[in-house]
Amino acid sequence: MGIYEVDTLIEQTRLLAAEYRRTTGKPLPVTTEIANYDAARLLDLELISPPPGGYDAVGKSGEREGLRYQIKGRAIFDEKRGGQRLGQLKVDKEWDAILLVLLNEDYQPFSIYEASRDELDESLDESLQSRRSNRGAMSIARFKNISRLVWSEAEGEIEDRLWENSGN
Repeated sequence: MGIYEVDTLIEQTRLLAAEYRRTTGKPLPVTTEIANYDAARLLDLELISPPPGGYDAVGKSGEREGLRYQIKGRAIFDEKRGGQRLGQLKVDKEWDAILLVLLNEDYQPFSIYEASRDELDESLDESLQSRRSNRGAMSIARFKNISRLVWSEAEGEIEDRLWENSGN
């Protein structure tokens, strides 16, 4: 084991990435690692290393126990700017659900959304019928519309309860 704890390294990475973007105007490619770390820490998941290709983590307890998750992360620097997309979904691999971790300009998480494979498959099939698009491609706005908020900066983990998706 190295001389630094992973918690410390991730926090230093957040600071460095935010300062780099403020200085250069360009993001560092660290969002995926930070999002994986935050999802595991906040939702009690075990990161799989190395990932087998279809999923990044497995739930350790509660309603997520044993579920295999792809984790997607996006840093949102300007909330007014639309059209941001998730990374390509690995639709041909084994997984149960996808988590989308949204990070602010300081690379701190502010919300996490979850959608099951069935919900995503149905949505992707509809989008293929309605227009030309790649299988596995989806906008953040569309993902938020079909998923449920499972963690927010204000509330912490949101238990499985009736929740009306307002698209926020």
